Amino acid sequence: MLDTTAGTVFTINASTRSFARHDWAEALETWRSAALLVSERWRPFLEAEPETRRWAFASCVAALDAQEAAAADVSGLYSRKAA
Repeated sequence: MLDTTAGTVFTINASTRSFARHDWAEALETWRSAALLVSERWRPFLEAEPETRRWAFASCVAALDAQEAAAADVSGLYSRKAA
């Protein structure tokens, strides 16, 4: 029997929570990988000879862009979770 005295009853779909946790974990792993890539590309930039410095800088900036995009994904998931 449904108890209607407490107001509307919302069902919680366990698979939805599982997908949300999976999305969160995947987004964090993507961000961690992107952050590691930035770290890996920073050292070659610092050690680059003048003739390869522009390429090394572009490589580092691309890694930073990927990290920024991954951070935005994590932030978006966090915002949805908080809402």
